[in-house]
Amino acid sequence: MYYSSTLNRLLLTILLSFFLTGCPGPAPETPEEAVKSEPLLEPFDAPSLAELDEKVEWEDQPVLDSLELMRERQSKEKPLVSVEEALKLKNDTQENNEKILRALGRLPENDEQVDWGATINRHVGADMKSTNPIMGSSAVEFEVGSLTGFGLFSFDWNFRPFAVADTVVSWQTSKDKKYDKVVMRDDLTWSDGEPITAHDIVFSFKTIMNPDVPVPAVRSGTDQIRWIEAYDDQTLVFFHKEALPTNVWNLNFPIIPKHIYSKELDSDPTLQDSEYHVKYENSPVTGGPYEYEKRVRGQEILLKRREGWYMQDGKQVRSRPYFERVRLRIIEDPNTALLALKNGEIDEMALNPELWKTQTDGKDFYDVCTKASGLEWVYFYFGWNCETLFFQDKKVRTAMSYAFNHQEMLDELCYGLYQPCTGIFHETAWMSPKPMTKPFHQDLKKAEQLLDEAGWIDHDGDGIRDKEFDGKTIPFRFSIMTANRPLSLSICTLLKENLDQIGIICEVKATEFTVMQDKARKHQFQAMFGGWGTGTDPDTGMNLWKTGEGRNYGQYSNPKVDKLFEEGRREFDKDKRAKIYGEIHKILYEDQPYTWLYYRNSFYGFNKDLRGYVFSPRGPYGYGPGFGSLWKPVEK
Repeated sequence: MYYSSTLNRLLLTILLSFFLTGCPGPAPETPEEAVKSEPLLEPFDAPSLAELDEKVEWEDQPVLDSLELMRERQSKEKPLVSVEEALKLKNDTQENNEKILRALGRLPENDEQVDWGATINRHVGADMKSTNPIMGSSAVEFEVGSLTGFGLFSFDWNFRPFAVADTVVSWQTSKDKKYDKVVMRDDLTWSDGEPITAHDIVFSFKTIMNPDVPVPAVRSGTDQIRWIEAYDDQTLVFFHKEALPTNVWNLNFPIIPKHIYSKELDSDPTLQDSEYHVKYENSPVTGGPYEYEKRVRGQEILLKRREGWYMQDGKQVRSRPYFERVRLRIIEDPNTALLALKNGEIDEMALNPELWKTQTDGKDFYDVCTKASGLEWVYFYFGWNCETLFFQDKKVRTAMSYAFNHQEMLDELCYGLYQPCTGIFHETAWMSPKPMTKPFHQDLKKAEQLLDEAGWIDHDGDGIRDKEFDGKTIPFRFSIMTANRPLSLSICTLLKENLDQIGIICEVKATEFTVMQDKARKHQFQAMFGGWGTGTDPDTGMNLWKTGEGRNYGQYSNPKVDKLFEEGRREFDKDKRAKIYGEIHKILYEDQPYTWLYYRNSFYGFNKDLRGYVFSPRGPYGYGPGFGSLWKPVEK
């Protein structure tokens, strides 16, 4: 079943956790800044399919059903307790957590167990900006897109890519890795009844690569494709710029219907300003398992199961989605959301450490809910703008990491639930360095020594360190921006208190999310608190760390890192790639463009009626099947 693969290609650029803790995700460009003076696609004369088949040696690639993959996995994982026993357990030990997941995370044994008329009420912390899938730039937009969108590719909980059996007949890659050929199914339709064809994929690609269309988030990665040619309604060939092991992750981008958007693309390339585009913003045509039923801005997004997805000409051609309706309740305050969960008004929500530890242990919670957790590779950090006078020196950035009380953050603010983060890769990831880098611990003397060596000394005796630049004395007084969420504000306040002890003034600036996005993208900050989700391939980090890249918000630059990223994306041997990315990790750790803080494991509360949740390094969603494995049982 195709659910969560629509925008999984975006990888690191999707922040998985903003709506709980308030850190920045992909930043949108304004239309006027997105315009380029030259085209992003060069003219290309594609060979005929016969010419291509004659010269290319094709190798078959997997076309899989993610639900079947999960069933196969679970056939080897026996429950440790019964469902009834699991529902009585408190999740207060890792052993109980495993019992809950093994019993309640399973797929149904048969269709008779499923309440096919059920609605799932999900929690999101903010509204979506646009219903157009290629305009997505935030976590909620990508999540809704995974339910309503159409796509050809996905990957499993181990980040193994495959073509989606719901939409693809065959997928082949050339032996030289320069081409991918996909044959689509011919029983696919948009929600308005028009067929979904290869021409929609080509149109979407060209629209994303149109410099006048402001879609930087989905353009990242898609811009690595040289060309896509539709040879008929079902047959596509992707032409890559060069043979790279990362090409597979660039194949899946959001698809929009050509018959809708081609009509006014030239007159309104923003896809949002004209009356025509506003009409389809409010009444979108979708290609995935769900379509829009109702949207009340700031309150809820209601989706309904699309019969045209799984039924064609009176026959069932794909698995029927388990829920008739998906309601996304927009509740910004986590405490208000938790009350809704306890009252049965929502069925699931991510829990921050305080909620998990202090407000979900009592009878009022366990009467209606249970909770579960899993390892997740989402990391949080203080990001230093390396082009500012304050943080251009590596010694100063390292001093920041020594000045901060990491243990107090982990023990008191994070309630002992999170593990320290020491760089861009989790220790369980195949590309992490061996041996792993070590966590920083507060050492104020070391921090002061590094600041002294960097020339930041209290020259005038006013208690604030200062330094002379171009004949002008600059006091070490800076601001750190963060979204207005309790945990992020507490962590930044702790930094402020720590720096007070060594003669540095730090102002904590709570910043509205969209403003924070804009300032981060324009580098209009001195420091920021943020977080990034994991990518399925380490190459996605290039967008964050290579000189001049779009999400290199802190303007970090190191020629060694740039060179290693280029080497990593050209190395096909996995062991050799691992060493390359491990070296990048170590160099970044040495340079400290971020002060890495912690990995945020997944902590979720679930209504006791919900089943089928399975965690991956991206949490319970964001992979195949992800959300698609959730279901509700028939009431007994």
